[in-house]
Amino acid sequence: MNILKLLFSSPPAPLSYMKLGPDGSQDNPLMIQFFTWDAESTTTSWWKHFEDEIPTLAELGFTQVWLPPPNKAAHPKGRGYDAYDLWDLGEFEQKGTTATRWGSKEELLSACRVATEHRIDIIIDAVLNHKLGADGVEKLKVVSVDPQNRLKELERQEIEGWTIFNFPGRGNKYSALHWSQEHFTGLDWDQSTQTQGVFKIVGKGHKGWSKNVDRELGNYDYLLGVDIDHRHPEVQNDFFAWGPWVLETTGAVGFRLDAIKHIDRKFTLRFVRQVRMIATNSRMFSVAEYWSGNINAVLPYTRAFKGETAFFDVPLHMNFHHASQHYSRYDLRNIMNDSLVKNKPGHAVTFVDNHDTVEGQSLESWVGDHFKIQAYALILLRGTGYPCVFYGDLYPNSECYNENIARNLKLLIKARKLYAYGGTQDYLSSKNCIGFVRLGDSRHSGCAVILSNREDSFDTSNSDFVHSIRMNVGRSHAGSTFQSYLTTDGRVEIDAEGWGEFTCFAGSAQVWVKL
Repeated sequence: MNILKLLFSSPPAPLSYMKLGPDGSQDNPLMIQFFTWDAESTTTSWWKHFEDEIPTLAELGFTQVWLPPPNKAAHPKGRGYDAYDLWDLGEFEQKGTTATRWGSKEELLSACRVATEHRIDIIIDAVLNHKLGADGVEKLKVVSVDPQNRLKELERQEIEGWTIFNFPGRGNKYSALHWSQEHFTGLDWDQSTQTQGVFKIVGKGHKGWSKNVDRELGNYDYLLGVDIDHRHPEVQNDFFAWGPWVLETTGAVGFRLDAIKHIDRKFTLRFVRQVRMIATNSRMFSVAEYWSGNINAVLPYTRAFKGETAFFDVPLHMNFHHASQHYSRYDLRNIMNDSLVKNKPGHAVTFVDNHDTVEGQSLESWVGDHFKIQAYALILLRGTGYPCVFYGDLYPNSECYNENIARNLKLLIKARKLYAYGGTQDYLSSKNCIGFVRLGDSRHSGCAVILSNREDSFDTSNSDFVHSIRMNVGRSHAGSTFQSYLTTDGRVEIDAEGWGEFTCFAGSAQVWVKL
């Protein structure tokens, strides 16, 4: 019976065992994505900017920082997603620069040391899908495919492709692997004819597209640049060596896995497991980017990875985006429906926005300013999921900063650290107003949260419309007074049974805490 139970039992939820914060801490853990797409410090390097902000981040309650890809990019100002050399962290003169866009290796390692001193963990952005910025071309036998259906072959031909990676600045330091066409499955440029397309490399030794990828566009193995063949033994060995090396070098505790819908699932699962084993870190953190707003597409991936990685809750983000688009027409009682955090809370890293969702970016789906704080209240103050705050919402920047949002976001972050503990009780009052209560624990008094998406124009005769929900905060608070936290002028008296009448203005959010 015990053997049968073992065979058919589900693996533990990743957020239940992975390292999210300092050992022994009873405070809520919290992640921040510490960059935007165009992030660049004008007075110092980005790594030095991060190092300077670490004490403030620790005081606010952040326990993990997702940093941008630290590897050498194809261009001096490349973000690292145009990955040229994963083994170059800003150490070698390559691609016209020694430092990366973000700074030198020495500056990166200095910031990582300071973060560790402040009990903040580093998360490395692992770009394992593709390479760009090759050092040379070679002749390739390919078949062009329909960009909208990569399973439809069009024409067999010979092209010149940028598939030679010799890393002349680094040589064989750290890794002796020099890449050529045998390590790739496809590319998008023929140098001889200056033609763009999607070309699948064929010929001896090539196996075509991986079948263990997303089925969008027929087969979504190819995304951009020169697509890596993760079935090649030399590729696998190089990545399996790089993973533990970059963790040990930086002191990081884990990875954000970029673009996994395009990478062979079997490889990615093996990568996470191998690195955990080699690094002797069973609690290594891992969160995967599988970009789909369809929960029915996401759930099979969570099962395929057998509890080895968490996932960003893209369906919840899309709910927030749609809510901000539809204003008071959106029914807030449905806001958590069809999200990962509702279906598999132990797998869900929740977020409101990131570098790709900003207006004008590749995955544009920005959550409007009028709904931003309501969305953050839902991920920061509820009891399920692991939230990630976006740098662009918290720090001044040219892409998406709103001073009022940043001010209220800081208050929500502090409320998470001080009050948001214990069980969660929902009050789905009406289409345009919902609330929830965190019941607290032996060390924290809990809080009551109410939020609205009703527009000021909803009732032109009363632009100061106030919502009200009767919620129970527990009999232990009988006779006490709760105060509004995002403002300081509100009071709610709690009756002998623990009930109180909590309010917020139309189109806003409010947090109530015990005086």
